[in-house]
Amino acid sequence: MAPAPDTLLITLTGRDRPGVTSSTLATLALAGVDVVDLEQIVLRGRLVLGLLVTAPADPDALRTAIVETAHALEMSVEIESGSGDTPRRPRQRAHVTVLGLPLKAAAMAAVTRRIAAAGGNIDRIRRLARYPVTAFDLHVSGADPDALRTALAVEAAAQGVDIGVQPENLLRRGMRLIVMDVDSTLIDGEVIEMIAAHAGCEAEVAAVTEAAMRGELDFEESLRARVKLLKGVPASALDQVYESLHLNPGARTMVRTLRRLGYRFAIVSGGFSQITDRLAADLGIHFARANELEIVDGVLTGEVVGEVVDRAGKARALREFAAELGLTEASTVAIGDGANDLDMLAAAGLGVAYNAKPAVRSAAHTAVNVPYLDTIMYLLGITREEIEAADAEAGIVTPAPPV
Repeated sequence: MAPAPDTLLITLTGRDRPGVTSSTLATLALAGVDVVDLEQIVLRGRLVLGLLVTAPADPDALRTAIVETAHALEMSVEIESGSGDTPRRPRQRAHVTVLGLPLKAAAMAAVTRRIAAAGGNIDRIRRLARYPVTAFDLHVSGADPDALRTALAVEAAAQGVDIGVQPENLLRRGMRLIVMDVDSTLIDGEVIEMIAAHAGCEAEVAAVTEAAMRGELDFEESLRARVKLLKGVPASALDQVYESLHLNPGARTMVRTLRRLGYRFAIVSGGFSQITDRLAADLGIHFARANELEIVDGVLTGEVVGEVVDRAGKARALREFAAELGLTEASTVAIGDGANDLDMLAAAGLGVAYNAKPAVRSAAHTAVNVPYLDTIMYLLGITREEIEAADAEAGIVTPAPPV
């Protein structure tokens, strides 16, 4: 094997301004070197520029020229001789997404200690957002993603932050179907309880719903029992319920942004098609599946029509929608909060427990516990700046941070 060629690592630091990179490269061009690697970052106007280049015929002349260029740019410079390229990162690589509201230094210190203890090296850190949460994407190598996910789940709970761990591969950039639960995920609250308010039995229905979402009751039995309590409610009450719905913050932003990128959306609900079909039409969601309330002579009969969409039914719907689009299950993202979402979350390439019950948080690939659905996009590597820029082009004003 031929020896690695000699190289120079040149690092410039100082106040950022137009022309720093071009001036430095112009100086290198005069020396006839090849660019092997190049990276730069800017933090609050401070630039760090690193260039790895092949060694020139006259290293001393290049050193002098680079120092003069840096001096003219009012930058500090370091030049280090060596050999070879930047080392390849180990095969075991992961993206670790950290979300906090706020994100304290103590929490980041604890997270990075866990990564080091798992044998991981942080190769790069990129800020994804500073509003409505602070979010960072850490590129980690050398640690098994599954072991890292387990270790960081413990730290997330201890620090009160959200941490997502995903293997670094093409799937993270190619996921193309988002499947969402509706009640307490896409919307704030439970539709069946809102309908029950019209029947005067909201508290009774809410107690059964809570137990079912914790996995303490069979979902189909609990659904049929709750629906029986709705017998006699006028169908017009469903219109009132729909008009009173509140989407969780960031829902429209997430759907709008990911649709621009070619994503497809589905909502799969243990609720009712009379509501979900209208939600799908309103938001531009491509697929919807839910239970159907039986209505006779303009009144709810207390029964559901057809097969109940339960825990297994949600996972089945995800697979069917993915197949219709020609996608694998690994190319899907599922979002839910209750026990009846567990099979769906497990079937997806990325299962996200959104403000979920403890059993769901522990079983999902990752958990988001802030009340903003658009933070899901940070798990996909999309930055807040990209979201806002796309909205601005469409004439949409998205909220901006105070600082």
